[in-house]
Amino acid sequence: MSDNKKRDLIGAIKEKGKTLEAEMSFFDHIDVLRKHLLRSLLVVVLFTIGAFWFSDFIFNDLIMGPKNPDFWTYRMMCKMAAAWPNLIGSDFCITHIDAKIINTEMAGQFTLQINACVMVGIILGIPYILFELWLFIKPALHDNERKSASHFVMFASTLFFIGILFGYYIVCPLSVNFLTNFTVSPDIQNTFTITSYLSSVATLTIGSGIIFQLPVVIYILSKFGIMTPKFMRSTRRYAAVIILIVAAVVTPTADVMTMLVVAFPLFVLYELSIFISANIERKRNKELYGVAKVKKS
Repeated sequence: MSDNKKRDLIGAIKEKGKTLEAEMSFFDHIDVLRKHLLRSLLVVVLFTIGAFWFSDFIFNDLIMGPKNPDFWTYRMMCKMAAAWPNLIGSDFCITHIDAKIINTEMAGQFTLQINACVMVGIILGIPYILFELWLFIKPALHDNERKSASHFVMFASTLFFIGILFGYYIVCPLSVNFLTNFTVSPDIQNTFTITSYLSSVATLTIGSGIIFQLPVVIYILSKFGIMTPKFMRSTRRYAAVIILIVAAVVTPTADVMTMLVVAFPLFVLYELSIFISANIERKRNKELYGVAKVKKS
């Protein structure tokens, strides 16, 4: 065999070895991710099983709460209407929700109990899921990145639960009140399936928790240099319009105050995201300035 052929063969073997090493490294990462996902799933299952012990409270008090006129939000709205009658008006006080909820499937109520417990299990398991996500990405970070992101789990979990509370006590009851009482004709009665009601409550509540992750998303995008505070400040007016549209869709009422109540936390989140992005950019510029100063000296 000639020398050229030997070199080509050795080069091919080395290239194949690098490919196999890369594939093994990829599959090793997949295996590690699988373990993190399995542990997260186990925790969610345990929370779901624990939720079955409180299924009556979860269904009667939590899920059906926004449908009852004595719900905490409606009572607070009535107190506000009584305290500031000239500013708010009597229509702000909700004392009656005219809607019937029915079950049209044989296993509907059993499925409802399972779905409700799974939903609670997922919500309670979010901090641990975020913790497992942090453990997965932590080895790929540098020491300074680990230090700056060390409070990721606590920060993201706090925002998520604040969003859950905001969605459950503000967005959900306002939307349920409007949608259950809205009619296009007096000849049409509002009768909803329990599946539709649970889906609406879950979407509005969990959706609010996800929306409240905006600062976390901006933090990640800013770390990669995709998002900058200059861009966010320049598009603030467009963001304000989008926020008002989202608030109008989430709370489809004719009451401007209700829309502003929903929009206000979103404005706060946007401004907080600008502050986070600016802080990251300031630290990055400081590091670059320090490196350039060292090279110059």
